[in-house]
Amino acid sequence: MAFLTRVKVPLVPVERCFPIGSWDPRLQGSSLPCNSVRRHFSWETKDHHSTMTESSKPVLYSYFRSSCSWRVRIALALKGIDYETVPINLIKDGGQQFSAEFQTLNPMKQVPALKIDGITIGQSLAIIEYLEETRPTPQLLPQDPKKRANVRMISDLIAGGIQPLQNLSVLKQVGTENQLPWAQEVISFGFNALEQILQSTAGKFCVGDEVSMADLCLVPQVANAERFKVDLKPYPIISRINKTLLALEAFQVSHPCRQPDTPAELRA
Repeated sequence: MAFLTRVKVPLVPVERCFPIGSWDPRLQGSSLPCNSVRRHFSWETKDHHSTMTESSKPVLYSYFRSSCSWRVRIALALKGIDYETVPINLIKDGGQQFSAEFQTLNPMKQVPALKIDGITIGQSLAIIEYLEETRPTPQLLPQDPKKRANVRMISDLIAGGIQPLQNLSVLKQVGTENQLPWAQEVISFGFNALEQILQSTAGKFCVGDEVSMADLCLVPQVANAERFKVDLKPYPIISRINKTLLALEAFQVSHPCRQPDTPAELRA
């Protein structure tokens, strides 16, 4: 895998990257300056073997289209954390997450994984909570315990109750011809519950008027819904919040169409 230098990306409407209904089974798998989040490949190729370079910056092992990775990229952007990206292609070579080298980082063989402060953390919500505890500005978990519980409830609903059921590993099990209807069914089921919950928790965003961890989960899941051609008309609150969040620069610079490993045809 070749070395790629750091890139800077301009902001354009994200609809140009992943238009509604652009699902392709072959590809399954506060404002800040755009260039304050720097990314580059830190794989080096030597004698046809890839090795991971050491870095003093946090290193995010990510796949451009992974909704779990996107959640973490948003958190890093919101908190202004400079980091490096090591792309892990979930499709190429049978899935690079299954390599012995990556398994030493994350035994679950999943992205994301974040190297930071001398430790490696897997699981997106655990990463976000660690960032919140060690770098608490801006807050992604409210001080109020009831609001904090609501943020965690919505985050877990999406991260545990929707996204895993339409993830690549599950879609492979249901068969190619069943993948689209299966994904539509599980996303719609979850969105029915989420829309009802948001009726009592939402303000400008999922919980009140401040961006929270719940919002970091919502936007990638709506992108999944659009990719799988889910009808979003029954979910006006979800759609409104998603549109508002996508206007924030942290959500734009972290978007799948602006990552180092984004295929040329999907890049903004």
